[in-house]
Amino acid sequence: MTASSVAEAPVEGGAEERPHREPLSRDRIIRAALRIMDEEGLDAVTMRRVGRELGVEAMSLYNHVRGKEDVLDGIIQGVLREFRITRGADWTESTRLAAREFRRLLVAHPSVMKLMIQRDKPFTNADSLQVYEYIFELLHEAGLSGADSGQAFHVFGGYILGAVTLELGLMVGGPSDDAHEQGHQEMAQLIALADLPRLREVMPYLIDCDMDQQFEFGLDLLIEGLRSRVAASS
Repeated sequence: MTASSVAEAPVEGGAEERPHREPLSRDRIIRAALRIMDEEGLDAVTMRRVGRELGVEAMSLYNHVRGKEDVLDGIIQGVLREFRITRGADWTESTRLAAREFRRLLVAHPSVMKLMIQRDKPFTNADSLQVYEYIFELLHEAGLSGADSGQAFHVFGGYILGAVTLELGLMVGGPSDDAHEQGHQEMAQLIALADLPRLREVMPYLIDCDMDQQFEFGLDLLIEGLRSRVAASS
């Protein structure tokens, strides 16, 4: 074998065969942290756990993020950037679409609700604020004043957070499992023996509640409330 043929032959285990590794970056760290949070819960998100997920030492992360709080802020802002803005025929349909999209994001990332509720810092990325700007534009199109828009924003936000909490099974009417089923049966037996006619009438609907239908029912009430508010102030 000539020297040239040796030089041209690929070396087994050489650089040519090494798998490409995505460089460590802030975005990659935050995506890994969000994946951990979705799969294992908020408490599982630590710098050491994120480093292990990425195959690096935890100290390496500090070259790209300031610490855990910075990572959690990045998760919130990253999830908000996932928000898909879809315009409807008018402000009512656009509002419905926006509410459904918030619900989708929160169901996909349940722990983000806790982060949003606890957040006490300003956003550092203007892109994250575009979602809020869009919502307030819809409320402006509806004819609400700035003051009423602020209150309506909190009402809709509270409703969506509550609806998703219900959907995740933390209240009566959530997804069925053995514990829920047993609880429903015990409550139904108690109601049957007590003088509670209205509760007895409604109980089957609480147990068999369709979450999509329930969510849309609440949106109907909120949107009609906005219509009445605008009409009264005109």
